Amino acid sequence: MNVDNLFGKRATRWLTPVLAAAAFTCFGALSAQAQQLPALATIRLSPEDVERGRQGVQQNFFFLAPGKTGENYQSAGFFGQKLRPYIASNPEAVNDLDHYRRQKTLYLVDKALLVGSVALYGSQVFSHGDAVYFNNTQKVAAGVAVFSILATVFINRHTNEYLKQAVDDYNSGPPAGRKGALWPRVRPAGVGLASTAQGQPLLALRWHL
Repeated sequence: MNVDNLFGKRATRWLTPVLAAAAFTCFGALSAQAQQLPALATIRLSPEDVERGRQGVQQNFFFLAPGKTGENYQSAGFFGQKLRPYIASNPEAVNDLDHYRRQKTLYLVDKALLVGSVALYGSQVFSHGDAVYFNNTQKVAAGVAVFSILATVFINRHTNEYLKQAVDDYNSGPPAGRKGALWPRVRPAGVGLASTAQGQPLLALRWHL
């Protein structure tokens, strides 16, 4: 026994769009619910760290791990190493964290270079008895110190942004998962029924452009 025999052809013509409309509604509800689930597994930076921008201070970030609430923020570590286990499943986030680690390494090298050049300059002041402030070695040391100070500006320019981007990438979900984000843009804003001049039922869909 098919549907036409059970309900009649006319009833079937009305039943089809009704079932389609119900399917759209249910699918939309499930999609909206699925979008809300990842929010429960996000990483939260401390309010002070969220406000960091370019040329910000070079100190550890503090964050709440996925599923954690409250104000008990934990340190991400100097290189962000304590954050890495939480974002390991997201290649984009890991890549940004690698950039952050690179910048922090350059920061350490730059600081060591500055301290070393200042120490070298100072060691030359009384190395020959009388005070000397601008011999050839001191000229080199002074040049290295100036270079280091300038390099610090460029090294620190985007350092903090890399870690913040790593967190944003993780909270946005993996690249493959974001493909499903197309559905909210193409999902109808409204579903209803209409009829043709001959009285045939039609499924009416409406989108917000």
